[in-house]
Amino acid sequence: MKTNFEIGVKVAPHHIDWETLIWAAEYADSVPIYSDFWNFDHFYPIYGDTSGPCLESWVTLSAIAQATSRIRVGCMVNGVHYRHPAVVANMASAVDIVSNGRFELGLGAGWNEEESNAYGIELGTLTERFDRFDEAIEVILSLTSNEITSFNGEYFTITEARNNPKGPQEVIPICIGGTGEKRTLRTVAKFASHWNLPAFDEDVFKHKLGVLTDHCSNQGRDINDIKISTHVFVTPDTEPGTVSEEIKKQVDAGINQSILYFQPPVSTDQIKKISEYLISCFSAE
Repeated sequence: MKTNFEIGVKVAPHHIDWETLIWAAEYADSVPIYSDFWNFDHFYPIYGDTSGPCLESWVTLSAIAQATSRIRVGCMVNGVHYRHPAVVANMASAVDIVSNGRFELGLGAGWNEEESNAYGIELGTLTERFDRFDEAIEVILSLTSNEITSFNGEYFTITEARNNPKGPQEVIPICIGGTGEKRTLRTVAKFASHWNLPAFDEDVFKHKLGVLTDHCSNQGRDINDIKISTHVFVTPDTEPGTVSEEIKKQVDAGINQSILYFQPPVSTDQIKKISEYLISCFSAE
């Protein structure tokens, strides 16, 4: 088993109280085997009762960034149709400053029709979503890197726009999640430093990795410059040994970061139990 792998933690801000969510982030920050802490970007819960509680992603992530000091933080992933990319660029720079350069910007084209329709936020067709997605990433990357940005696209127009101050990271790392072979993986190859495979299946992963490698070749990029992550879904009944074995399987297949995705109801006792077991398995790796 290779040694240059990472283990992240993801706790979605749905069906959970704030005290438990911030505890999970602070606890993950204190556990050396964890490299990243992720939340998600939705306004309605995506599992269970969709009328239940769901905290907003950027506000909670900002608080998590302030409450932690070591672990990298990010949202997996922000739907670009929810917020104008110029606003996202300013938010990203601010969180990068708050976190002292520990921020990673997760981005996706958007998919949740229920909350989009309820809020009157246009989602659009698949083609429209991905055309808008590519434009949004260009705007965000320029505003977080350049002093002046002008952009004239089908969805966004930016005229001599500024975003100051910028964060300590010279380039904000972009994480893109998804498996679409024609658009998503092409966008990963073009813009991302991190690709998230939402659910792990070894055969699917190998196929998608081949597609991504081809896109990288077309973009003149080395596939090894893109970090690859996937989830380990942890339900209230999941045993620590099962988590450990899944991580080993993912790492052996070529995954760089296994993200423990704790499903509600999230238990602090379970997080501790699994973490202590994983420390015994991987801390000497």
